Amino acid sequence: MCRSIKILRTPAGPSSDREIQEAALQFVRKVSGMREPKGANVGPFDEAVAEITASSARLLAALPARRTMPKPRPRVFPAR
Repeated sequence: MCRSIKILRTPAGPSSDREIQEAALQFVRKVSGMREPKGANVGPFDEAVAEITASSARLLAALPARRTMPKPRPRVFPAR
């Protein structure tokens, strides 16, 4: 998995459209092996980014919000 793609569904709240688009761009770059497409590859590359952005936005909108996990209680060990 591409390390530069961050988790977008966090307890902090919804991701921005820009964050979703940047993650989609990183994914397409990884899959295609191209950082910047040239010539005839620009159209398909940009279309793939747009499709993945839209799909990711729909997915995130359909999922329930993540809850924050309560802090674990400190463990107290019996004295020996």
